[in-house]
Amino acid sequence: MSATVKKFLYLNRKAPYGTIYAWESLEVVLIGAAFDQDVSLAFVDDGVYQLTKGQETAGIGMKNFSPTYAALGDYEVTKIFVEQESLQERGLSLDDLQHLVWEDEDEDYAEKDSIALVSRAEMAALMDESDVVFSF
Repeated sequence: MSATVKKFLYLNRKAPYGTIYAWESLEVVLIGAAFDQDVSLAFVDDGVYQLTKGQETAGIGMKNFSPTYAALGDYEVTKIFVEQESLQERGLSLDDLQHLVWEDEDEDYAEKDSIALVSRAEMAALMDESDVVFSF
């Protein structure tokens, strides 16, 4: 008997700090990946700040959990989509984001980029194709 694999998309819309949404999303993603589901992350609006490099949280008294994103590849979370328009509207580019990779076992553990920039229309299509969309 084979289990049905559903496509889960975790949509991140909030800045990384000031609310619990970003941290909770990351925890739920790791749990979903542990159950062998098809997991994708998407970052839109202020959610794109979650992936920025060099986050400093000492001044706000919160733990910087951004290094956790680098572990996603170890959990086979290899599809991370960032909406191009959200980056541009915030004056950011791909170079401002962490470089997230995963190792492809089928290609002698070659490192591959996890982040794909997509247009707003492509992001809408990704949401349409998913069986379940969790919005944080």
